[in-house]
Amino acid sequence: MRLFVGLGNPGAQYARNRHNIGWMAVERIAADHGFSPFRSRFQGRFSEGRLGGGKVALLLPTTFMNRSGQSVGEAARFFKVDPADIVVFHDEIDLAPGKLKCKTGGGHAGHNGLRSLHSHVGPDYARVRMGVGHPGHKDRVPGYVLHDFARADEEWLDDMLRGISDGASNLADGDTGRFLNAVAQRLTPPRPSTGTRRAEGQDPAPAAPTTDEAPASDDAAEEPEDTRSPLERLVDRFR
Repeated sequence: MRLFVGLGNPGAQYARNRHNIGWMAVERIAADHGFSPFRSRFQGRFSEGRLGGGKVALLLPTTFMNRSGQSVGEAARFFKVDPADIVVFHDEIDLAPGKLKCKTGGGHAGHNGLRSLHSHVGPDYARVRMGVGHPGHKDRVPGYVLHDFARADEEWLDDMLRGISDGASNLADGDTGRFLNAVAQRLTPPRPSTGTRRAEGQDPAPAAPTTDEAPASDDAAEEPEDTRSPLERLVDRFR
C-alpha cells in the first residue's frame, strides 16, 4: 500500500496559496482516478482507491502545515506503512515555477511541513517537489508562499497538476521515470507539425523542383533546323 500526502493548510482562505500546491495535486489525483469521497480521519481528509497495481490512500492533513507530521504519523502507524511507501507532494521555493523533481530522503531545507514529518516518520519518505519560485529574499518567503498564485501562473499550474494525475499510477508503482515523463509531456508537449493537413483521399502535392531553372512552356514551338548553305542564306537576306 502507498500513502500519498498533499501538504497545505485547511480553509478556503488558503486553498489557492502557493503553500497548498501539494494539497491541489492530491485532490486532482482523487478527482481524476475515481477515489472515494474524502472523509475526516487521521487528523485530516482521507480517501482510498487504486492506482497502477495496488491500493493507495490519500491524505490531506488538516493540522496546519507546521504540524503535518502528526496526521501522517497517525495514518502510517494505522496502516503499518513504511516511510519508503509514503509520497509527499509539497511546494518547493528552490525550484522555478513549473519545475518538478522527485527525491527520497534528505533534509527538510526549512520547510515547516517537512520538518514536522521528519519528527514523526523520519526523513526516508519520498517527495514530489513542486516548484513555485523564490521571492528573492528569505524574509519574504512566509508572505510569498501564503499568497495565492498569480493569474500568470494558472496555465503552467494546471499543466503540472494534469501531468501529476497522468503519471500517478506510475508513481504508485514506483516508476519515477515514467511519472516524470508524464509531467513533462504536459509542461513541454511536442510541437505540432507546421505542415498543412491533406484532406482524406486527396493526392499529395507534387514535389517542388529541385533546381532554380524555370520549366519550358509546353506550347512553345520547336525551331526547325536551318539546312541552307551560307550562300543561300546570303541571297535570301537581300531578297
